[in-house]
Amino acid sequence: MKSKTPVLILAGVGLLGLTLFQALASTPPPIATAPVRVESRHVAAEGRVVAYPGAEVVVGAERTGRLVRMLVEEGQTVTKGALIAELESDELRASLNESRARVAESQAEIRLAEANLKRRRDLAEQKILAPHDLDQANRDLEIGLARLDTARATVARYEAQLDKTRVLAPITGVVILRHADAGETIESGDALVTLADLDRLRIEAEADEADASALAPGTSVAITAEGYPGRSWAGRVEEVPDSVTLRRLKPQDPGRPTDTRILAVKVAFAEPNPLKLGTTVELRIAPAAR
Repeated sequence: MKSKTPVLILAGVGLLGLTLFQALASTPPPIATAPVRVESRHVAAEGRVVAYPGAEVVVGAERTGRLVRMLVEEGQTVTKGALIAELESDELRASLNESRARVAESQAEIRLAEANLKRRRDLAEQKILAPHDLDQANRDLEIGLARLDTARATVARYEAQLDKTRVLAPITGVVILRHADAGETIESGDALVTLADLDRLRIEAEADEADASALAPGTSVAITAEGYPGRSWAGRVEEVPDSVTLRRLKPQDPGRPTDTRILAVKVAFAEPNPLKLGTTVELRIAPAAR
């Protein structure tokens, strides 16, 4: 029995080692895992193509009168200072001519009063003229000068009114709307044409106030429009307001609420595009870096 004991011990150790080896061999190697990347969420917004401030102007009449000439058509390009329309001005021109004649009359009276004053001064120095007569000559000259000032002011007033009968383009742009035709009686303030500089367009977009932290000037924007399927244009956020407002645009998705508060984001175009003034667009704004 003593001779069998070492053999049994060696057999047990060998069996234990074999079991451990098989266990280690069956254990799968650890799998290397890549770090999980969390994609940043883009901000979706809707907007409309508009002109920059001052690049779209409604040109109106500055006085009441009959429109005798309308010199532009819709779609026509006009330069700053070009004549757009003209109101009836015959009566004003007649009044202006009359006022100019009064200026000439006053100037003649002044020349006579100056000559009369000089003669009376000479006589007063020779002690031939009474002081009262010299005072009267001074007064006549002062009255003549006052009448000349009044006549000149009247001329300036009629000239200003006459200028208002000629409606000039305040900017270089395209006539996008014509509101009146020749022969109509126009009231002061009535719109005649709408001009727009189509080279100065941008987008006024409405982003949900919940996306405020993801918006910043300079971030890139992808612009799409329903009338141009499969196409997009690049833009960039130009301005993010400091306050939220109520929604002004009607959402294209009828399921979206209309009474939410939004950020009126301004977006500049970064490349040429065919989008027209007033076009409704959809925006995909890249989130701002944090």
